[in-house]
Amino acid sequence: MVRGKYVAAVGILTAAVMLPGCEGGSEEKKGQEKKEKQEVTEESTDKSSEKKPEILHFVDVYGQPYEVEIRPEIEKHTYNLDGFLHDGYQLFYTGDERYTYRLGVDVSEHQGEIDWEKVKAVGYDFAFIRVGYRGYGEAGRLCTDAMFHQNIVEAQSVGIDVGVYFFAQAVNEAEAEEEADLVLQQLAGYQLQLPVVYDPESILDDEARTDNVSGEQFTKNTAVFCQKIKEADYQPAIYSNMLWEAYELDLKVLEEYPIWYADYELKPQTPYRFEFWQYTNQGAVDGIEGETDLNIQLIKQ
Repeated sequence: MVRGKYVAAVGILTAAVMLPGCEGGSEEKKGQEKKEKQEVTEESTDKSSEKKPEILHFVDVYGQPYEVEIRPEIEKHTYNLDGFLHDGYQLFYTGDERYTYRLGVDVSEHQGEIDWEKVKAVGYDFAFIRVGYRGYGEAGRLCTDAMFHQNIVEAQSVGIDVGVYFFAQAVNEAEAEEEADLVLQQLAGYQLQLPVVYDPESILDDEARTDNVSGEQFTKNTAVFCQKIKEADYQPAIYSNMLWEAYELDLKVLEEYPIWYADYELKPQTPYRFEFWQYTNQGAVDGIEGETDLNIQLIKQ
């Protein structure tokens, strides 16, 4: 607007010093002023019609607050957040006829021997079982989870639906492909009811080989892993939390894959789509010694 006023003032000055015989100068001035007013009005209208970015306020697992712009181009979930109700370690989703739900666990060799019959009997119908991991030290050695084969056989034998996950520490696409190869080797002969999940995580309490990997590179690694899993006729999926969705993974690039979302607040903080929610890492389940992660799956009716 300041620029428009300045231009108009120059126009008036020009008209004042016009030579005699320059008929129509006054009309030209009026026409110019009208045009400039119209441009200013249109510019103001355009600015006022611009939608302000929506800001998400969230906290990490330590309660540290963050704020980030919500990306409008990424698909959002449609869950009723007030429908998530906690009763001890149990989680319910109520009041929404669009979805049903079921509960599950995720485990690794750290849980030791598991009595899967007891897990099933107390109401857990699915499990994500760690198939392997890459060490976060400089060597980045690939390892199979010591309890993977026992866990998948015993869980499926009692009617628990199983998916698997791989704890990733790839620093480039070639390493992500190696991680996918290990997963596929270990899955030979098994059928899965749930996805194969890529789990790239930050190491919060130690130095890690992935500390300097960019979000763009993490996204490329994830895409390579998921594509290879898909080509092997398994359903790939991605493990994430709000920090990763805000600052690391580009969910738009990865939009075809289901999300397993981790968040230990009473309600999920993400505005974005997810199918599974890991709602605690300190759960207690009959049949599993010590603490374990607990999850809910939202199933569209």
